[in-house]
Amino acid sequence: MTLPALDSPTWQSSSRTFFEGLRSAVSSVLGLVLFMTFIGIGAFAHDTGFSLTWALVSSVLIWAGPAQIILISTSHAGASLVESALAVTLTAIRLLPMVVVVLPMLRTRQTKMYQLALPAHFTAVTFWVESVRLLPLVPREKRIAFANGLGTGFVALCAIATAFGFGLAAKLPTIFAAGILSLTPLVFLLSTMRNGRDIADRAALILGLAFYPLVSTYMHTGVDILVSGVSAGTIAYGLNRWARRK
Repeated sequence: MTLPALDSPTWQSSSRTFFEGLRSAVSSVLGLVLFMTFIGIGAFAHDTGFSLTWALVSSVLIWAGPAQIILISTSHAGASLVESALAVTLTAIRLLPMVVVVLPMLRTRQTKMYQLALPAHFTAVTFWVESVRLLPLVPREKRIAFANGLGTGFVALCAIATAFGFGLAAKLPTIFAAGILSLTPLVFLLSTMRNGRDIADRAALILGLAFYPLVSTYMHTGVDILVSGVSAGTIAYGLNRWARRK
C-alpha cells in the first residue's frame, strides 16, 4: 500500500492519520502472516484447555506469539500465575531494543511521555519492521497517531484470528497448526533482509545465520541464539565503523 505524500491534506487530521495506520496494518503482508499465526495460537489455546476469554485477553495485553505460547504452556503444565508471568516477562526483554529504535522516530519536542505508552506496548517484531519501513513516510508530528493506528490494526487482526482458531480447533490438523506458527519467524527473516540498508544490518544478519549452526553444534551453551546474535552484531558494528573511517 502506498501512503499519501508528506504534504497531503490527509496528515492534517489525527483521526485520518490513525486510519492510515489502521489501513496499513490490514493491507500489510505481515498482517496476513499474523492472522495465520494467531489462528494456530487460538487452536493451541483450545487444545490445552485455555479459555477463549483468556486467549483473547492475552492477544490484546501480551500481543507476542512466543510469549503467549509460553503462557498457555506453563499454565497447562500447572505453573503458578507468578511463574507464568515471570516467564512471559523474560521473553519480553528481547523487544526492548526494538522499543529503543521505534520511540525516537515518534518523538518531537512537544511529545509527552504518556503519549508513547501505547506505541511502546504495540512494539513487537511485526510493528517494528513496519514502523522502520513506513514511519519515514509520515510527517513526524503525526507519527504517534499513525503508529497507534498501525498497532491497533495488528492487535485487532490477532484477536479475531485467535477467536477464529479457537473455534476451528476441533477441525484444524495439528501439523497445520504447527506449520502456520512457523510462518512468523520466516517472514520476519525475509522482512529484515528487505529492510537492511546499511552494511551493519546485512553483515549482522548473514553472520547470525552462519554462526547459529556452529554455536548450537559445537558449544551447547543453552543460550545459542543469544551468543550468535551478540557475536554477529558486535562484528557487524565493527565492520560498519571500519567502513565509515575509510
